[in-house]
Amino acid sequence: MANRAICLEELPAHLLLEILNSGRLQAADLARIEASCRTFRGCQALLFPSKFGSLVEFAAFQLCRSNPMFQALPSTSRSELFDRCGGKWKLVLRFLQSVEQAFGTVETPTGNFEITTGRYHTLLVDDSSAYSCGSSLCGVLGHGSNTTQSGAFSRISFPFGLTVVHVSASHNHAAFVMQSGEVFTCGDNSSFCCGLGEVGHAIFRPRQVEALKNIPCKQVATGLSFTVFLTRKGQVYTCGSNSHGQLGQGDTMDRPTPKNVELFDNFGSVVQVAAGTSYTLAVTEDGIVYSFGYGSNFCLGHGDQHNELRPRAIHSFKRKNVHVLRVSAGDEHAVALDSIGYVYTWGKGYCGALGHGDEIDKTTPELLTSLCECRAVQVCARKRKTFVLVDDGSVYASGWMGFGSLGVSDRGCSDKVLKPRVLQTLKGHHVSQVSTGLYHTVVVTNRGLLFGFGDNERAQLGHATLRGCPEPTEIAPRWMVDESNPVECA
Repeated sequence: MANRAICLEELPAHLLLEILNSGRLQAADLARIEASCRTFRGCQALLFPSKFGSLVEFAAFQLCRSNPMFQALPSTSRSELFDRCGGKWKLVLRFLQSVEQAFGTVETPTGNFEITTGRYHTLLVDDSSAYSCGSSLCGVLGHGSNTTQSGAFSRISFPFGLTVVHVSASHNHAAFVMQSGEVFTCGDNSSFCCGLGEVGHAIFRPRQVEALKNIPCKQVATGLSFTVFLTRKGQVYTCGSNSHGQLGQGDTMDRPTPKNVELFDNFGSVVQVAAGTSYTLAVTEDGIVYSFGYGSNFCLGHGDQHNELRPRAIHSFKRKNVHVLRVSAGDEHAVALDSIGYVYTWGKGYCGALGHGDEIDKTTPELLTSLCECRAVQVCARKRKTFVLVDDGSVYASGWMGFGSLGVSDRGCSDKVLKPRVLQTLKGHHVSQVSTGLYHTVVVTNRGLLFGFGDNERAQLGHATLRGCPEPTEIAPRWMVDESNPVECA
């Protein structure tokens, strides 16, 4: 009997559902499938309760139910998120997937990306390889002692067989997490922030943190002269400078190698960490935010300016039953994203960095009411500026406009934006991830394009010939990434 083509309508409904639930499809893919094929819009299969309306919607519900982030939410938060998404499981799934990608790896048709910006440099993970550009002060770019500046994204060498899955950049050091869970660091190690023991000199090429060799990690956060490591088991390790208690060890003693913050063993599994200049934030699986370290800028969110030598829960979130998903630690302020897409800010209000329409400091987290109509999926704070990414791919920004790093083209008569303003300069692009450094900002779109804006005096945007980009300019397309030796400058 001759082979013949089989129509979708002829496939068993359970097989169609299996395809939709494979985990390889994004929420946008499900929406396109539903819109373009009546097989997935109908209810004739009777494989799912009629309340879902379509096979695709039922598949989205099942994918949400199996999502670890969704599973960790209390039932009230699940209901609130569902209502905030208009009763559509596809939108709930889009929210969950967008949060995961914005704080991790962005999956695009041209490759998988993660971008992170340091003080005067930028690091990029592109399909498990790491690249860097900008100033290589104290070896932060990882290209060796002969490179002081790289004018284009250049590949960083690691031992054969290792693939990079996560990277963190800060002032003058960087950390890389491998697929195996191993961690490598490079840069200024005068404070022992690289975790390599009593080695007080600069590390010009990434070296493995031997103290964590048998402790697989999934995330790192680099602060000013200290580093926070998050293990796959949800434990937190810290090393480096500890003058304000930012290591969470209960004292102010520096640590040359990573040491477990044992108090977290009593608080439950940690899902994310963030490092500010001299303070640390950590989010546990049950949505509680803990802070420790330098308190004078109100960044700890406790309503006072006392340093905290051990992790302390931010009780204003607990009192309001706010389940926090992710946080971002800026130089003088902090931002949090909750389980239904609301944004909270606290700390110093210089230049409108907190987004409340003024420059008043907030001693505890305060809801950013002007964005309550949006479903935020990423928050990003740095020196006196804040970015908020929402689930439709738009980016909002507030704070200081210096060097064009805020991305607002209409400067007017002021150099500050007191309330979040959508970046019209990125209209037409669906942004999936934002990272901002001291004076420059880089974004990744869902199509795998990279755009940078702000200061480029040290080639931190990957353009060797431009001094600055007042508006988003495309940088380092994947097929143009320079895998040869970086540009060496005297």
